[in-house]
Amino acid sequence: MKIYYSLLLIGCVAFATCEETMAQKKNVRKPVVSTPNTQRLDAQVSELMASRMAPATIAIEALEITKLEEYNRLLARDDSKYPAEEVYNGNWDTLHVDPFGAAKIDFPDSYTIDCGSFVPPIDNNIRVTSKYGPRRRRMHRGIDLKLQTGDTVRAAFNGKVRIKSYEKRGYGYYIVLRHPNGLETVYGHLSKFLVNPNQIVRAGEPIALGGNTGRSTSSHLHFETRFLGRDINPAEIIDFENGVPHKDTYLFTNVKINGKKSNLYSTSPNAIAYHKVRRGESLSVIARKYGTTVNELCKLNGIKTTSILTVGQAIQYRAKQVTVEASTQSVKQTPSTDAPSASGKKIEVAVEQTNDDGRIYHSIQSGETLFNIAQKYNTTVEKLCELNNFQNNIILTVGKKIRCS
Repeated sequence: MKIYYSLLLIGCVAFATCEETMAQKKNVRKPVVSTPNTQRLDAQVSELMASRMAPATIAIEALEITKLEEYNRLLARDDSKYPAEEVYNGNWDTLHVDPFGAAKIDFPDSYTIDCGSFVPPIDNNIRVTSKYGPRRRRMHRGIDLKLQTGDTVRAAFNGKVRIKSYEKRGYGYYIVLRHPNGLETVYGHLSKFLVNPNQIVRAGEPIALGGNTGRSTSSHLHFETRFLGRDINPAEIIDFENGVPHKDTYLFTNVKINGKKSNLYSTSPNAIAYHKVRRGESLSVIARKYGTTVNELCKLNGIKTTSILTVGQAIQYRAKQVTVEASTQSVKQTPSTDAPSASGKKIEVAVEQTNDDGRIYHSIQSGETLFNIAQKYNTTVEKLCELNNFQNNIILTVGKKIRCS
C-alpha cells in the first residue's frame, strides 16, 4: 500500500512539473521580424511625434520673425516721419530751399548716401536740356529735364514734403522733399501740386505735374540734389541717360580747398568749383585766392590771359584739397573715419583739452549739431548725451563747451 501511495505522489509531482514547463513555453514571445509594413508604421510614428513638437518650434520662429518685422516697420516709420533726423538735427525749415541759409554749417567729413531706391522723376525718355554749372553769369544749381506741361513728376526717393511753394522769379511752383538717406531733392517749374506739406511719399509716387512756371522759357523739370543745404551736381549721383544711380551709394566728402584763407569746400578733391567775379578782381587775384595759376584758369574757362572779366561772371577752377590746420593752443586729433585726400593726408580736427585726466571738450560753433560733433570726434550722439547728461533733442548754445571724450 505504501508503495502505491509513493508512486502516486511521484506521478503527481511529475505532472505538475510538466504543466509548468508547458506554461513557460507558451509565454515565451517569438522575435518580431521586420517587414516593409512595420518599417512604414515606424516612419508614420516618427512623423507623428515630430508633428507634435513642430508647432512649438514654428511658433517661436514666427514670433522672432514678427518681432523683426515690427522693428523694421517702426524703424521705417520713424525714417518716414523724421527723415535724416540724425543729420539735420530737428531743422525743418518750411520756407527756404537751403534750411540753414547763411549759417555756418560744420559738414561731416564724409557721409554715405544710399541711392538704391532711386526712381526717375519723369516717365518719358530722359533728356537733359541744361546741365549743372554756371549759366549766364549765375549758377545753375540743378539739372533740367525735358517734359511737357502736365507730365507726371515723381518722387526720386522715399521721403517727406518739406516745402510746397511758389517763387515768381525762380523755381515757379516747386517742391522740396527730404529723404531718409540724407539727401533733399528740389522739383521746380511745376504746373500743379499733387501732395501737401509734411506728407510722406514713396519713391516713384506722383507728387506734381510738370510745367513752365517761374523763371523758365519752356516746359521742363528743374531737378536739384542737396545735402545739408549744399547743392550737389545731380549728374554725379544719377546716370540720367539710363535713369539709374551710378552706384548704390554716393559718398559725400567735405574737403577744404584752395588756399589757407579759403572758406570754400567741395564734395570732391578734384571737383570743378566756381567763383563769381567781384568788382576790381583780375585773373591773377582769383588765381592767388584759390592756389592755382592764370594759365590753368584760362584753360578751364576757354578764355585768354588778356580777357576782360565782368562783375558776376562765373569762373571755374579746380578744387585742390588742403589740410585744415588746428590752432597752436589746441590738440590735433584725426578721427579714424576721416577720408584721406588725394595726397594721402587726412583732415585734422581741432579739439580743446582742458583737463589733465585726458577729457576732451568742444566749443559749439554756429550751425553745429550733435551728429556733426559726434562724427568729428569719432563717437556717437548717444555717447555725447551720456557724457554730458542731456537729451539728443537739446538745443545747442554757441560757445558752450561739451565733453566729447
